[in-house]
Amino acid sequence: MDYDVIVLGSGPAGMAAAYGLKEAGQKVAVVESYLWGGTCPNYGCDPKKILMSVVEAQARGKALAQKGLVGETHINWEALLAFKKSYTDQIPTRQKGGLEEANIATYAGTASFVSPHALQVGEQILSAHQFLIATGQQARQLDIPGQEYLKNSTDFMALPHLPPRVAFVGAGYIAFELATIARAAGAEVHVIHHNDRPLKGFDEELVQELVAHLQEAGIVFHFDVSLSEVQKERVGYRLVAPDFELETDLVIGATGRTPNLGALHLERAHVDYGKNGILVNEYLQTTQPHIYACGDVLAKEAPKLTPVASYEAKYAVTAMTKATHQPLTYPLLPTVVFGDYRLARIGVSEKELAAEPTKYHSQLLDLHDWYTYFRIQDQKAKIKLVYDEADHLVAVTCFSSLADELINYFVLVLNKKISPAELSDYIFAYPGLANDLNYLL
Repeated sequence: MDYDVIVLGSGPAGMAAAYGLKEAGQKVAVVESYLWGGTCPNYGCDPKKILMSVVEAQARGKALAQKGLVGETHINWEALLAFKKSYTDQIPTRQKGGLEEANIATYAGTASFVSPHALQVGEQILSAHQFLIATGQQARQLDIPGQEYLKNSTDFMALPHLPPRVAFVGAGYIAFELATIARAAGAEVHVIHHNDRPLKGFDEELVQELVAHLQEAGIVFHFDVSLSEVQKERVGYRLVAPDFELETDLVIGATGRTPNLGALHLERAHVDYGKNGILVNEYLQTTQPHIYACGDVLAKEAPKLTPVASYEAKYAVTAMTKATHQPLTYPLLPTVVFGDYRLARIGVSEKELAAEPTKYHSQLLDLHDWYTYFRIQDQKAKIKLVYDEADHLVAVTCFSSLADELINYFVLVLNKKISPAELSDYIFAYPGLANDLNYLL
């Protein structure tokens, strides 16, 4: 079969691109090797946030205990998983059905290039004038003895029963979020990290606030521990490192993710790539001008997040159909670590701030007694505002139970460079989180 464009991957990037290309008049096919819809809705951010919803509700109840709210809440893991499955079970059928209703061809199977203009899916050879690679990432496997005993985030979110003891190897977004869920659901939780600086992309002072909060909740952190082996015990597993041992019932590897490239045989299409992903130019073209790539499969500086992938897909449609001469540029991008307390940031990166410390200055505000946070008894709410030499706001990091909502207001403030004077011309609903902006700028 011959197409105008073949999209590899049906995640948020692939789906957005496929619909956009179809609307542009292209004959489009999508190839998916696993679950239609990709990582985010099936076993990534969406189901993870569903699991987190009860954690958030439980934490809100504890904060307001004796403030008019009486009684305790407990998480039933089996009921929670059923709630999650009521959403995820329908995703593949709905996503594939949507493509077919739009007259976009669908192929289930692993795609492998056989030449720059053709690929194989099962026994079929498909050809196209253009390709868009949007195959995303998969969990990175820790290369140590006993690695076969390590489970990943997908396995965690499909557990029929939560074991009494859970250990997470790694201290990035995934480990923090899943550890929060497991602890709230009653498990003994340990987080093991090879150095003493988790979440390096966030302000260190507020990262330590998050760590302290999770320690208060009962999560045990083991920093500066490089795991060397996982041993199978009669019951559970033994984690081994120099001067360190820990027994647990479940080990979740959360040491990052790696691009899904192995089965593509990109060398047959003469497409260059590295360990961090496919190499593209500023128009999302690979070393073959007719082959584009977007989303988490890219080797890029921009965060590998779902909305970023969708943003790139939208640009790719324009580049592939209108031969745009405007290179891809990114707005300032927010990032969030979710939990009952969230850590969120936007603006000049921590790496850039550290590289030129004399160029920037910051202000840390304790927000817990502001009305917005007092009414929900958010006792730990803080925000750090970073300014340049001209006193322009260039970065924001929030730590609170409302941080994900607040950071989205700063998306507009920083990207549109809204000044305090301009902001004061607006009237926001009160009481409300947006109303605080006038006092923060």
